[in-house]
Amino acid sequence: MSSLLKLVAQRVALGLLLLLAVSVLIFVGTQILPGDVAQSILGQSATPQALANLREQLGLNDPAYVRYFHWLWGMLHGDMGTALSNGQDIASSLSGRLKNTLFLAFWAAIVSVPLAIILGLIAVRHKNGFVDKLISGLTLASISLPEFFIGYLLIYFVAVQMQWFPSVSTVYDGMSFLDRMKAIALPAATLTLVVLAHMMRMTRAAILNVMQSAYIETAELKGLTPFEIIRRHAFPNAIAPIVNVVMLNLAYLVVGVVVVEVIFVYPGMGQYLVDHVAKRDVPVVQACGLIFAAVYIGLNIIADITAIVSNPRLRHPK
Repeated sequence: MSSLLKLVAQRVALGLLLLLAVSVLIFVGTQILPGDVAQSILGQSATPQALANLREQLGLNDPAYVRYFHWLWGMLHGDMGTALSNGQDIASSLSGRLKNTLFLAFWAAIVSVPLAIILGLIAVRHKNGFVDKLISGLTLASISLPEFFIGYLLIYFVAVQMQWFPSVSTVYDGMSFLDRMKAIALPAATLTLVVLAHMMRMTRAAILNVMQSAYIETAELKGLTPFEIIRRHAFPNAIAPIVNVVMLNLAYLVVGVVVVEVIFVYPGMGQYLVDHVAKRDVPVVQACGLIFAAVYIGLNIIADITAIVSNPRLRHPK
């Protein structure tokens, strides 16, 4: 047990160190961008005195390391600063946006994860048969298409031609659950198609790898049906790699929604980030980047811990 706890603690510590390193990269990356923040806020007609006053107000005259630690200390205490473009509190603006992004990612995951595992099991059950080749071919085609192309295809056929769902995913407070589900139908479908193929193919590969083991041959000799062998012996032993793939794709659902949110004008964190990148609103870009990094690293830590816990050799060390 002590060995297991030690491995878990190492993963968590490594994740925190990685997040700290990412925070440095985010801060440095935003600081070396060309242009002057004060100039972009006040415009080209600003006087030198007005620019100097604003730089002093924003702390731009302080050394870079002082500004970094000030920013990091604020982030650790929930103070993300103020948006330069509109003067609004970033944390307040992000709370609703983050909720919308998580809502979209949650429903995409609810559909994609079980469907990917089921399709993977079906493909293994009919290995090298017509069903396996059909599923593999469709998923390979889905992987080959970028998410913006899938999104535009859904908009054209489902929203424009069939008029089943709106092409613009407008959600707001007080909106009924059914209206909200209808609004996110197309972006959720786009995300589902993007991550479904990868999860299904990795599920199939993980189970097929386990199927080469000696205890599978023993189960076959006992007279178990192929479905029973997969369900009772192969799938439980392939959980660790499957969980890793699922967690990586869940991280993508949260972090990689930027393109999908822009396509469907969905009011999530991705759309918020893109809007403020265009305005060169550095504090917003830093806050969004660190939140995305924290979500991605956190889900990867969960995947590592799950893989460790599901490994009998680590749960019961000799």
